[in-house]
Amino acid sequence: MTFAPRTWVVGEVVNAALLNQEIRDQFASIFDVWTTYTPTWTATSNPAIGNGAITGRYLKVGRKCTAVVKITMGSSTTYGSGGYNIGLPFAAAAGVDYLGVARLVAVNAWNGQVIMSAGSSAFNCTFPASQTDSRSATLSGTVPDTLANTHIVRAQVEYQTAS
Repeated sequence: MTFAPRTWVVGEVVNAALLNQEIRDQFASIFDVWTTYTPTWTATSNPAIGNGAITGRYLKVGRKCTAVVKITMGSSTTYGSGGYNIGLPFAAAAGVDYLGVARLVAVNAWNGQVIMSAGSSAFNCTFPASQTDSRSATLSGTVPDTLANTHIVRAQVEYQTAS
């Protein structure tokens, strides 16, 4: 993970260890492998993943974080009620709202957006409310399709972290 660059002082001797720390290690973190995490999945009445799967991964460079989440519904997944919130690996910085992309593969395939408020530690996905209503609605167990076994939600957002 990248860190704040060093402030050099006049007359300081540059050596291999300093160059490795300040240059090599900084670049290595930019090209590093992604880190996995388990996102939370909540609503007014919480869903439960059951024998489905919820996975997340992220790459953080400085305070910039790209997070990707995949939720695969299982035969014992329960869907709760209300709009879904999906947890992030780090809280977002205050003062800026963020948008990302989302896709639901259910009875139909739906393209949507990730909506994340400033300072939040979770996001939600919006899709057209139904096949006949193109207004945005928050993803739930019945919007935009009734979720069932093998349906998949994918989402990605890039944001500035609080720290």
